[in-house]
Amino acid sequence: MPDIAVASLLPTVRTIAHEAGQVILRFYNDGIDVATKVDGSPVTQADHAAEAVILPALHHLTPGIPIVAEEATAAGHRPDISGGRFWLVDPLDGTKEFISRNGEFTVNIALIDNGVPVLGVVYAPATGDLYAAAGPGTAVHWAEGRHDHAITVRKPPPDGLTVVASRSHGTGAEIDAFLAQYVVKDRLTCGSSLKFCTVARGKADLYPRFGPTSEWDTAAGHAVLVGAGGRVEQPDGSPLLYGKPDILNPNFVAYGW
Repeated sequence: MPDIAVASLLPTVRTIAHEAGQVILRFYNDGIDVATKVDGSPVTQADHAAEAVILPALHHLTPGIPIVAEEATAAGHRPDISGGRFWLVDPLDGTKEFISRNGEFTVNIALIDNGVPVLGVVYAPATGDLYAAAGPGTAVHWAEGRHDHAITVRKPPPDGLTVVASRSHGTGAEIDAFLAQYVVKDRLTCGSSLKFCTVARGKADLYPRFGPTSEWDTAAGHAVLVGAGGRVEQPDGSPLLYGKPDILNPNFVAYGW
């Protein structure tokens, strides 16, 4: 699929993410019903309702492209992605943030082509912030009631880096050892894929994640960061790729340079 064709999908995917987010907000405002999945992670009615909006809409937009989605996968539905191109969907990333009502949860939709995220939309319905990109130099931030504005990573400040970390998973000895090679001036915490977006918009420089994540947690934010001039790699410098049989990511580092 050439770049121009990918870019042409972006407006519709943004609309799909926004619609799913409005469904999530209804649950957020009306009360949250929490269950526990087999792996022990929380799931809410909002996760399922948002996925029920996204899947049919993506099937309609690109009938031939399979969709790997979190709740469908949890229910045992795994499409054939051997063709190399597929959608990755997390209908509600940051379920813990959703349950704790801090607003830092997102709808993540990404298109993968041969292991690489070539399009991504991250929408935070509680704040009205949407981030989108479909290739280098295309990243934008849109806020409810405003126009798009382009976002880019910043040059690392000479007086030290700002590092962003997970609110739910925090830091650890491995991350501290990795960060020892840098001068760290500040640390921020936030939930869900907003960590990638914080680096993409030049509010932080580095997001190391040493711990388990699934591909649908990271692909959309990864695409936004690449669109803003950043990169995501494994600690040894090899690329973070998608389409792995178990859908689990290795440790990775998101860089704003």
